[in-house]
Amino acid sequence: MKKSTVKSYDELPLFLNAEMLAQVLGVSQATAYELLHEESFPKLKIGNRLVIPKDRFIEWVTTNTKGGCA
Repeated sequence: MKKSTVKSYDELPLFLNAEMLAQVLGVSQATAYELLHEESFPKLKIGNRLVIPKDRFIEWVTTNTKGGCA
């Protein structure tokens, strides 16, 4: 398993791309792209690019981890 290089949400840019998503989650870029194509994952399509708004990503993490509880 890869390790996340981001220590705080404050370090994230306003919009994340697949590469940054992979770094934040500690997964491969292929896994990040798979997640980007999930219907329920928050993303914004700009032309052919998919980006993730920072605030929606944080909301998704909180919802999917039940606030950080395992």
